[in-house]
Amino acid sequence: MDLKERPNHKKYIQILRQMTPEQRLLKSFELSEFTVQLFIHGLHKRFPDLSHDEFRKILLERLKKCHNRNY
Repeated sequence: MDLKERPNHKKYIQILRQMTPEQRLLKSFELSEFTVQLFIHGLHKRFPDLSHDEFRKILLERLKKCHNRNY
């Protein structure tokens, strides 16, 4: 059941199919890096007064929770 309209989904799939495997892989790396940067930005907004070391500790703890433990 699709609750949200996705008017551009077909176009998105077409574009992905036109990409080479290398381009798709590079795009996945780009999206992963973008996700991490958004996560870091959100943490900075949530904890603006932390020192660099305190922030890094929280960041690493949270990233560890996100890690897929099935591997």
